[in-house]
Amino acid sequence: MIKSCNVKVYHGYGHTHNLVIYGHVFSFKAQTKQIYSNNLFVNIAHLLKLFMVKPAPFTKVQLNFNGQIITQKTAYDGFFKFEWEALEDVAAGWHGVKVKAFAKDGTVLGESLGKVYVPHITQYGIISDVDDTVMVSHSATIGRRLRELFIKNPRTRKTFPGIAELYRLLALSHTTADQPNPFFYVSSTEWNLYDYLVETFRFNRLPEGAFLLNQLKRWTSLIKTGKTGHEGKLIRLRRIMDVFPNQKFVFFGDNSQKDPAIYATIAEKFPQNVAAVFIRNVRKEKVIETTKILAKMEAAGVSTCLFKDSKDAFSYAQKIGLIEIS
Repeated sequence: MIKSCNVKVYHGYGHTHNLVIYGHVFSFKAQTKQIYSNNLFVNIAHLLKLFMVKPAPFTKVQLNFNGQIITQKTAYDGFFKFEWEALEDVAAGWHGVKVKAFAKDGTVLGESLGKVYVPHITQYGIISDVDDTVMVSHSATIGRRLRELFIKNPRTRKTFPGIAELYRLLALSHTTADQPNPFFYVSSTEWNLYDYLVETFRFNRLPEGAFLLNQLKRWTSLIKTGKTGHEGKLIRLRRIMDVFPNQKFVFFGDNSQKDPAIYATIAEKFPQNVAAVFIRNVRKEKVIETTKILAKMEAAGVSTCLFKDSKDAFSYAQKIGLIEIS
């Protein structure tokens, strides 16, 4: 008897000539349904289940995009990435895909639907970190970070005051509501927490966007969640820049870990594509180091803002013309 697989497809992005979508195939994935409870043990049990996974390595997977079929195999950790050029022009907006996993004899082990986002042709794109930029996470302290994860559920996780309103306004920067600027949420958080993050962002009315996260972890590595993969984050950012060479990007991050240095590297590599960098100051001891990095970017023509309160980021966005309030 052939066991079934669980296929998970994450939001993808791109344009007619360069589309990409990611996902995982699991031979085992704990069954879990989020209960939005304030009960500590309910939240801990749900979180642990998100990390109770067994990837299906080197499994044949097939993408169906508007009848266009592409086949490949998962990596050693069950991860897959489809990158393709559409046979016909793809309109702006969200488009459905289907991914199937197959056994060696061709039997379908599992399938799932996903979506790929093709942005409108706008002047700006927004790339944002997640932890300690949008959500209060205390990433620099393992104990406090795990406390946030264990005690809170996606609807009780705190986001910084004013950040959702700021992002909604940036979605309309120099464009209209029917053609919003695209958002990319790039984080060192693992793919295990994908659904968790999507629910947190939707509940707090943050702009819909594509999440690009870090390598899957097993439950035995839960204590290390969000603490590794910063090099991978740089690779994911460069990937976005390569896909949208005509877009100008506004970056949001924080100085709890490596965002200032990573964004400086991107600005050096893509000087014409980085319009502004906003860094939330969450670690006072890093102010001098962060200021020096931002000063170098300023000297290279990139607008920068080190802020603690989202209101200060809002004011600076107005000052440089990203936000217009009539």
